[in-house]
Amino acid sequence: MADTVNQTEEQKLKLLFQLQTIDSHIDEIRTLRGELPLQISDLEDEIVGLETRTAKFKDEIETFTTGLNDYKNKIVESEEKVKKYEKQQMTVKNNREFDSLNKEIEFQNLEIELSEKRIKEYKEKIKAEKEHIKEIKEIIKEKKAELKEKKDELEDITGETRVEEEKLQKESEKISTQIEERLTKAYTRIRNNVKNGIAVAIIDRGACGGCHNKIPPQRQLDIANRKKIIVCEHCGRILIDPLFADEIK
Repeated sequence: MADTVNQTEEQKLKLLFQLQTIDSHIDEIRTLRGELPLQISDLEDEIVGLETRTAKFKDEIETFTTGLNDYKNKIVESEEKVKKYEKQQMTVKNNREFDSLNKEIEFQNLEIELSEKRIKEYKEKIKAEKEHIKEIKEIIKEKKAELKEKKDELEDITGETRVEEEKLQKESEKISTQIEERLTKAYTRIRNNVKNGIAVAIIDRGACGGCHNKIPPQRQLDIANRKKIIVCEHCGRILIDPLFADEIK
């Protein structure tokens, strides 16, 4: 662990600027990937969602098929009852018994009609769900092809820069251990709060190199003296003078 207690303000500024330079290089490498990682993640989530929908449709088809088969069995049962009642009609002793059996036959025929209607409805539902599955499978196929293309593209970009990024990451971590924790936390907080990731900005033509707001002349002199760490009054970035930045580079 580096001795951070006895460091001068100039040494701290130097380390912070070195850290910023390395982290900016890492940012540039990651920018090359653009939106690819996010696009890949979105595509993967979309495919999972589509596959979940497909599974749901399959479950519904299974439910509809069970219902369809139940009604088919009901038709068989009703047809058997009709045959039985018709046979019994041949042996009845009076009209009352005949009419009673006739009503049972009519009821069973109505049951058959209702079952046939339900079977038709289930068949239409199954057909519709199968069409949905077919459509979704086509979409999944297209999404997977797009996912593969983007993964290959990302792999090409990452493959070219992986070694350099890993090396820079190690350097960043090494320098971070040489800076007192209070400053590394402040540095990280600033980087996370600004769009370009610049926490340590160089004065450029009398203005902050991060937000481009003018810095009073006396404050510029204080920054050039390197006796204390000074931040931009407008954006909160740590400021260093250009001559010092050139020396460090």
